[in-house]
Amino acid sequence: MRESVEKKRNSSPKKSDRKPKQPVEKSVTTIGICGIIGGIALACAGIFTPREALPDLVFPKIPSETPGGNNIYSRLTGLPLASEAEVTAPAFCVQTPNGTDGARPHAGLDTAGVVFEAIAERGITRFAAIYQNSASAVIGPIRSLRLYYLEWDTPFDCTIVHAGGADDALAAVRAGGYRDLTENYQYMYRGTTGTRLWNNLFTTSSLLKQMNEDRGYGGSDIKGFARMTPEESLKARINAGAGGRLDITAPTTKNTSLVTPTVTSVAVDFGSFADFNVRYNYNAETNVYLRSYESGGPHEVYVCPNEDRGETDPESTCELGQIQPSVVVAMMVDEHVAEDGYHEDIAAVGTGEAYVFQNGQVVHGTWTKSTVADQIKFFDEKGAEIRLAPGQTFVEAVPKYGAIDFN
Repeated sequence: MRESVEKKRNSSPKKSDRKPKQPVEKSVTTIGICGIIGGIALACAGIFTPREALPDLVFPKIPSETPGGNNIYSRLTGLPLASEAEVTAPAFCVQTPNGTDGARPHAGLDTAGVVFEAIAERGITRFAAIYQNSASAVIGPIRSLRLYYLEWDTPFDCTIVHAGGADDALAAVRAGGYRDLTENYQYMYRGTTGTRLWNNLFTTSSLLKQMNEDRGYGGSDIKGFARMTPEESLKARINAGAGGRLDITAPTTKNTSLVTPTVTSVAVDFGSFADFNVRYNYNAETNVYLRSYESGGPHEVYVCPNEDRGETDPESTCELGQIQPSVVVAMMVDEHVAEDGYHEDIAAVGTGEAYVFQNGQVVHGTWTKSTVADQIKFFDEKGAEIRLAPGQTFVEAVPKYGAIDFN
């Protein structure tokens, strides 16, 4: 019988200071919207497939070695790479809006290796999406930067891609000597679809790579999360009854050889609005978490794998699919409204409660980030560091007045 678990923080939150009359996202300091992102090659992982054509196998065959005969894994995703050059390829951290005023569907977000989600203002969430080795023909839209997103981005040694930002964030970028790309029409472009309003600033993987070359930025020395190898993650799903005799390099088609999932649905409530609360439903056959909004409907993304489409709107050139990461991490954070009464302040450095959802299981523990330069570490209740499964990872920064429910 499936175990049902529920966890809520502060059931009587003070929401009076964060319920706007209308959840409409505003521009910050610099009005534009800024371009974006270079990425990571996740195609080999199957972390994303259009929801119309999910594979029949329980999981695809995972190579134990790369084509060159060496085990080379991405520091960003933990997925196999073809060469050492891809390990230190330039990374790009793109600030991506999530408002209901034209930001959705997002373009190219399926190729981001790690995605942080947190409230940017008035209950409206925003993404900091980290790309490396991406081949997406369209990435965006691009919006303004917040200080806590910058602090989460820092360990990835990435170019910060944004369109202006809050004053403290822009000051930190200048003072910290970050590789920086703010609204720039040499490497970004405006879409033409009117419904996107100011959410129409895009870039491409090619443009970001060109920018990196033109400015002589070089590669990225990513400090990634602790990861399992693909084989270790697969073993974690094998039923103990198999006695460890299952060939993990071969495709498996029988559910009887896998651990029965103990958590099949996850609800992340940021607080005020159903439009920004999210739901994840675990698909045991593909080992991914299908992401939807509480207000209804899947989190759709424009899948744009062809780099020859030019600077066009994703609506006219790309196909729609559903975001479905391999790992979901929910971490409780200290958050309050900033002094301007509009933006949010979040403590990105520190420690707090955390839940790691992967392989159909959940591990409860804590998160710790010692300094801005340090990567976040996750620990279980016994103090052992949690290694994440390979693939796309969504990190949900949930305020303590929010809630995390799962069953």
